[in-house]
Amino acid sequence: MKSMHSKKLIIRVLIIQCLAVVCFAQDFDFFYFSQQWPGSYCDLKRSCCYPSTGKPASDFGIHGLWPNYIDGSYPSNCDPDSSFNESMISDLRSKMQKEWPTLSCPSANGTEFWGHEWKKHGTCSESVLDQHDYFATTLNLKSQVNLLQTLANAGIYPDGEFYSLESIKGAIKQGTGYTPHIECNVNAWGNSQLYEVYMCVDTSGSNLIKCPIFPRERCKSQIQFPSFSNVETPSFLSAI
Repeated sequence: MKSMHSKKLIIRVLIIQCLAVVCFAQDFDFFYFSQQWPGSYCDLKRSCCYPSTGKPASDFGIHGLWPNYIDGSYPSNCDPDSSFNESMISDLRSKMQKEWPTLSCPSANGTEFWGHEWKKHGTCSESVLDQHDYFATTLNLKSQVNLLQTLANAGIYPDGEFYSLESIKGAIKQGTGYTPHIECNVNAWGNSQLYEVYMCVDTSGSNLIKCPIFPRERCKSQIQFPSFSNVETPSFLSAI
């Protein structure tokens, strides 16, 4: 009798564990990979704060890698028990500080920002990417998609000038093979400006794909590409 009771208890524990895995192993259809232009973040009325580790480069920075569904919705906060563990990404830290900087105030070292991205978005891709792989994969995407160079190749620079939305999309499609989604914000002077660029990525996190769906367009037909002049200009722009 005791043996039978033990077997039933073990089965119940296994069922509970399996149900927990099902609950947290959320399905999704693709990723949005988002990069943010710091000049458009910092010239708002609320301004910005440079990271405690130093001023970021005058380059697009990673915002996040976000699981999405093809109906336009997305999962979030899928595994509350999977907290951000900084020791798991110790080998990535220096690169993340460069490519994935925080600009929020007060000044910080990035840990809170990365933890937020993992908790809200990364945990929803745990069936594919563990915590280290999630951040490493996102960094690899950044190296594949050099937006600043791609735009410069088409004569589009962060010089405070206005460019057509279609020319920006066309330049990025020419450079990457895929049409992006452009997010705009409005600066303190009321100008619509280039803020974020979304590319779509397959469920492995490795390959760019044609976007199954785009967020609603909020940009004007002509948008500003503001400078980020308080930091060092990349060498290929210094000759302009």
